Parts: sequence; C-alpha cells; structure tokens
Amino acid sequence: MERERIRPAVTSDVPAVKAVTDAAYRPYIERIGVVPQPMEADHAANVAAGKVFVTDEPGTDPAGVAGLVGLVVVEAYPDHLFLDSIAVHPDAHGRGVGRRLLRFVDAHARALRLPEVRLCTNAMMWENQAIYPKYGYEVVERRVDGPYDRVHYRKRLL
Repeated sequence: MERERIRPAVTSDVPAVKAVTDAAYRPYIERIGVVPQPMEADHAANVAAGKVFVTDEPGTDPAGVAGLVGLVVVEAYPDHLFLDSIAVHPDAHGRGVGRRLLRFVDAHARALRLPEVRLCTNAMMWENQAIYPKYGYEVVERRVDGPYDRVHYRKRLL
C-alpha cells in the first residue's frame, strides 16, 4: 500500500521502537534463558545514529497512520551491511511486514554499494532459521558469544 513505507526513525519514535522490539523478542526469553540482546539495546542512541528504520501501518488517525509495527536496526561496514535486529510486532505477523523490511535491507545495502548483508540469530530461535534461507541467506558459522549461541548468516547481493 502507498502509505506502508519504511523511513528513518526519529527521536519521537524511540518509545515505539522499544515497545515493538520488546514485544517481538519477549517470547524468546524463557526459551533461550536470557534477555535477547535487542531488548537491551540503547534505542535512543541507535535512532540518533541513523541505524533504525521503521514502518508504520496505515490507520485512521489524522496522519493516516495506525502506529509503528516493524523496524530494522542496521550498521554499515566497509564490506557489508549488518542487520543487527529485525522486529515485527506480534499483532502484525502475517501481513508481510518482515518481508518488506528484509527487502528494504537489501535495497539499502545496494544503495550503499555494499556486496552483502550479514546477520546473526540465536540458535534457539528456530523460526528465524527457517525464514532466512528463504530470503537468500546462507549459514556462515555458529559461534557462542558470552551467553548467546548464535548462527551467523550472509546474503551476497552483487
């Protein structure tokens, strides 16, 4: 839809960025035994640094927006774009929000002339491991970083 766009987050989005991130990752706390790292991120600093991009759902408020339903946190490196976090509010599951965000990440990396996107997910987040290969990501390695058992992926773009 025309109003479903992905835009850089602004300071006023920080509470919604935190709320969507917490809602998306909260179900994993019990399964993995620790708070997922995206829940502990400094959302205000990430927004200020231009790392957060959000998508709103069309609605009926005066601006025509119902609210923030998804986001990505990305960081550019000389040889890749790192997808630090992708979060979709559980109420928006099944609406293509995650797919749009992943397409945005690819387009953003290409616009920056970066040859690949990298990401990692917790090994206990089985759902993610089923999703990423469908979008062209391949497993690079599995590594334990502190309390996190992570599966690292990459997607070559060029």
